[in-house]
Amino acid sequence: MPRAALLSLHARVGGVGPSTWDDPALIQLWGPRYNTYVVAKRDFALFSLGRLPDTAKGRVRAEKIAERVHGHLGGRTMTDREVAGALGVGNGIRYAATTGTVAIRWEGARAPTVWTVAATDISPADACRELAKRYLHIFGPTTAQSFARWAGISRRAGAAAFTALDASLVAVESPLGDEWLLADDEPTMRAAEANDAPARLLPSGDAYFLLDRAERELLVPDAQLRGQLWPSRVWPGALLVDGEIRGTWRRANEIVRISAWTKLSPAQRQAVEAEARSLPLPGLEREIEVVWGT
Repeated sequence: MPRAALLSLHARVGGVGPSTWDDPALIQLWGPRYNTYVVAKRDFALFSLGRLPDTAKGRVRAEKIAERVHGHLGGRTMTDREVAGALGVGNGIRYAATTGTVAIRWEGARAPTVWTVAATDISPADACRELAKRYLHIFGPTTAQSFARWAGISRRAGAAAFTALDASLVAVESPLGDEWLLADDEPTMRAAEANDAPARLLPSGDAYFLLDRAERELLVPDAQLRGQLWPSRVWPGALLVDGEIRGTWRRANEIVRISAWTKLSPAQRQAVEAEARSLPLPGLEREIEVVWGT
């Protein structure tokens, strides 16, 4: 959701403010697995049309719902509940997003607003290929199956996207087996130069730990700690200290509660508290207070 996207940006980019998520260079949509995503506006088609179903039945469903949404809106902006209720499609309205013609805006509290945008001239296959490239850059080394699972597309579509990228990929052997990496990213991976920030508070669902299955075991070997970072209900944020996940955190208004998995030095605790106070959250009435747990 947008505020999580704001904190993900803050963890990686300097100069992020409370309204950065609303920058004209960014746009929201129902992206991979129909979750709300904030993406670069230039990549809108990749995160939408790149996920258009590769079966005739799936495409017809998406296109028909998109056509009905367009007809009902008639150029207006409405909440998704109003449109879905009028059309009698419920959450099925999200299927229209894969046509690349429906955008949203959600602030995290009220219902998202919905409007239509013009279709682009990129083909679904080319959009899927470029989406796979974005996925490889962030999550690589990885596999076509993992890409398909993340994007919510068929394994066949995921494999086709990786095949189309074949000349741009390097085969690698990772702790998880045979995987693929973008050739352009190989020099960075081989350099292995650590440039870790002293502390970062990654929000729930951040790409750094948006992992599945064995990938989670690789990032957090301890099964009990994995249960804390990836519980069955709402995920907490991840506490990153000197490049390693060292605990979890949650926030309620101005209170940030941190549960550290290991003892942190005074300097590390100071870095965490400084990072918490720097979070660019809108609407806070007083300075953020850090409460430590174990």
